[in-house]
Amino acid sequence: MAKVTNAGLHNKKLGIKGEKKARRYLKLRFWKILEKNFKCPFGEVDIIAKRGRVVAFVEVKTRLSDKFGMPSEAVNAEKRRRYVMCAKYYFSGKTIDCTVRFDIIEVFRGKINYFANAFEA
Repeated sequence: MAKVTNAGLHNKKLGIKGEKKARRYLKLRFWKILEKNFKCPFGEVDIIAKRGRVVAFVEVKTRLSDKFGMPSEAVNAEKRRRYVMCAKYYFSGKTIDCTVRFDIIEVFRGKINYFANAFEA
């Protein structure tokens, strides 16, 4: 079993705070949260939200420092591929009557940067 370090626990708590802040941000902009921490065989989607005919699969990245780059820069090709696979899984067996997009919410030093349509399937 993997050992949980203080840094790992701190990062987990920071991530949870960032996701909560991101959901609040979306709700204030009239997004309906359909799912939070949606798990499937391909990974986990932080937030699935809907506004009008748009369903957004939202990755939330939270950091206090830019020592390792900006939070949104951590959404690499593999993470994007997994999000697309999660979206396909989420909609499997359902009729899709919406626009699907992939967004990133970056929580950096407590401030939110929202990247709508951050990447494509």
